[in-house]
Amino acid sequence: MDRRTDQQRDRLAAHVFVCTTDRDSEYACCGDAGAEETLEAVKTWLRERNAFWSPIGVSTTGCLALCSEEGTAITIQPRNEWYANVRPDDVPALLEAEFGPNAQRVGGDSGSEPDRNAARTDD
Repeated sequence: MDRRTDQQRDRLAAHVFVCTTDRDSEYACCGDAGAEETLEAVKTWLRERNAFWSPIGVSTTGCLALCSEEGTAITIQPRNEWYANVRPDDVPALLEAEFGPNAQRVGGDSGSEPDRNAARTDD
């Protein structure tokens, strides 16, 4: 077993988790609300800025308990930012608010605070 904590911490400054839960149920889930398209929008935005997987990771995740028929749930760690009802066309504004237009604000101390209300859905 190789412990790689330091290596990963040094490589990834942030990690975007996109809920892709798809359940056969009467209840809303992200899988039915465009999760795969939202995931692709996140990857595309990061690739266009040469930030996909270094320094910003992207993963699918199970339920984040922000279920809705209106869009997908996303969390950005270690920033502890949570978003609900995210649609693919919301992704550019959300990620720009978090990371800057060229994904330059990825570290813990970005020097300037993002406009956290730009794409946020507070309930």
